Amino acid sequence: MQIAFHVGAHCTDEDQLLKSLLKNPKILQDHGVAVPGPSKYRKLLTDVFSKLDGGRATEETQDVVLEAILDGEDPDRLVLSFQNFICGPRRIIEDGMLYPLAGERTHNLRAGFPAHDVEFFIALRNPATFVPAIISAFPDLDGHKIASELRLEGLIWSDVVRDIREANPDCPVTVWCNEDTPLIWPEVMHDITGIDMRILFKGGLDIIAQIMEREGVKRLRAYMAENPPVSEIQRRRVLAAFLDKYAIDEAVEEEVSLPGWTDEVVERLSQSYDDDMDELSHIPGVNFITA
Repeated sequence: MQIAFHVGAHCTDEDQLLKSLLKNPKILQDHGVAVPGPSKYRKLLTDVFSKLDGGRATEETQDVVLEAILDGEDPDRLVLSFQNFICGPRRIIEDGMLYPLAGERTHNLRAGFPAHDVEFFIALRNPATFVPAIISAFPDLDGHKIASELRLEGLIWSDVVRDIREANPDCPVTVWCNEDTPLIWPEVMHDITGIDMRILFKGGLDIIAQIMEREGVKRLRAYMAENPPVSEIQRRRVLAAFLDKYAIDEAVEEEVSLPGWTDEVVERLSQSYDDDMDELSHIPGVNFITA
């Protein structure tokens, strides 16, 4: 079986990938893809991996776990999504760095299913907005402590992805930028399920609909129904044109507010993020979905 782990990052998804995929039960079933609800596996896998403590699961353990998740189904591919697979909120930023446990924790995920083919999927986000979003989303965190201990040169996503690849050399990693999701959401859905792009999913406009005026979304749906795009490039051009005209400014423009973060710091982080994405695209074994 192929097992696709969607491992975050935090503040990029809010379970939207599961919600979008689950709008397509018949397509998923017809193509041998299982996308179980979160209650089926999140606590179960947390408990199992804690007991394994990094060790490889036996064939019996794997069978028991999969039976509990799948309720007798026997799919070709299984999609599991949880932003805490790599770590909980308190360990997202540690020693001024992003996800220092990424390699270790993904290795544990892989060790839990050694008899199966495993892939990892992760969305990334500009550190200039990611760090404030984390502090805002998890009020129990000490935001002032995090901000004071940050090392701007340590906020490097390519290091995170490289750690995952080095810890799991037999596991492909698919990444994308959260900022691009309105345009690439259908491709993300197809890649994680392994279903051909020519099969149309419901939910492909779920992300762009969150940042567009209602009238624009209505017109976009009507236009695409009457003029089905003949290629992925054409589809993205249509989305970009409608987004340019109907985008909700407040939803597109993010305010960045952290003590000591001047416009210069934000610009520096954003430029570093762009450079980092270029570096990441050259890591062997990484599939980078871009807009």
